[in-house]
Amino acid sequence: QVQLVESGGGLGQAGGSLRLSCAASGSIFRINTMGWYRQAPGKQREWVATITKVGRTNYADSVKGRFAISSDNAKNTVYLQMNSLQPEDTAVYYCSAPDIWSSARYWGQGTQVTVSS
Repeated sequence: QVQLVESGGGLGQAGGSLRLSCAASGSIFRINTMGWYRQAPGKQREWVATITKVGRTNYADSVKGRFAISSDNAKNTVYLQMNSLQPEDTAVYYCSAPDIWSSARYWGQGTQVTVSS
């Protein structure tokens, strides 16, 4: 099992920045890729960004150029730097990682991000 714990959410202003962190623990050898998802009120959960263990990144079009995902493998931690925040970025942000040996996917508990205009 892998445990994921997010931190760093809160209230931000439009045009401002916030940084989220996700610390992985447990059987971390079972994951190679970590990502961020978000779910806004009344909407489905959507993918935001992904980073592989070798540092390859991918972003949803809605955040490309504004958000940056990074990792510190020594700390088993992934970050999401969110710049140029928009009210539409308001959501609960979840850290997630697929298990490479099964069909399981691990999720954190989520952290709320609220962006005021």
